[in-house]
Amino acid sequence: MIGTTTRRKMLTAAVAALGTAALADSTRPASAQTTPKTFVLVHGSWHGGWCWRRVADRLEKQGHKVFAPTLTGLAERAHLISAQVDINTHVTDIVNVIQFESLDNIVLVGHSYAGLIITGVAEQIGSAISSIVYLDAFLPDDGDTLVGLSPEKVRAATFAARDKGEISRPFPPASVFGVNEKDQAWVNSKLTPQPLGTSFTPIKMNGAREKIAKKTFIRLTAYQSPFFDKALAQCRGDRTWRTFEIATGHDMMVNMPDELTNLILDAA
Repeated sequence: MIGTTTRRKMLTAAVAALGTAALADSTRPASAQTTPKTFVLVHGSWHGGWCWRRVADRLEKQGHKVFAPTLTGLAERAHLISAQVDINTHVTDIVNVIQFESLDNIVLVGHSYAGLIITGVAEQIGSAISSIVYLDAFLPDDGDTLVGLSPEKVRAATFAARDKGEISRPFPPASVFGVNEKDQAWVNSKLTPQPLGTSFTPIKMNGAREKIAKKTFIRLTAYQSPFFDKALAQCRGDRTWRTFEIATGHDMMVNMPDELTNLILDAA
């Protein structure tokens, strides 16, 4: 037979256990409690879908659907590089993933060069995009080209490569992107030349990007770029945009996957 004191101790322990469980629920990341989302992550120049692996794993672990396609001519699709590969090719890569996978209400994220790509995607199927995120990325205006948005030294080298009949731009070492020392060897082993044709295709815009409900620009301040600084200032001056500044190198998906995952979820 259980005495009154013993019963009282058991009841107290049970209440304490329930309180602990409630506290644990309240401190879980809010992102883990939201409705599952669909993310399409687009890599920048010289990279591939591989660079999103850490972020994709974290998103999928929380029940979200993630697509991180590699653009034609890069990474595991490097064998498809040719003089014909341009920005239109890469826009079509992403549009086709969205259409053939029947994706809707997506969060579209573009890193660096892919700012041009996601802008082009929005022009074609903006209705499928609920949120668009520019991660240290170009924010083009109508008629802009990658070469036109590049620093003078890069611009000169790009035109010189075209004049020589080359079809690609060699990749810089991972250290240029501010990749942490531990991961530099891994990133260097995955980088591949960028199709040269992507430098010269102008983006055609008719305002589709501005019609997207949620727009976010993330500036990675440890990477110097007057073009990305200008884009940040432009977005800051527009109340329809949310902006963030993070003190890390250009490849945040490598350096800070946890923090980037949270930012992307917040943008969703």
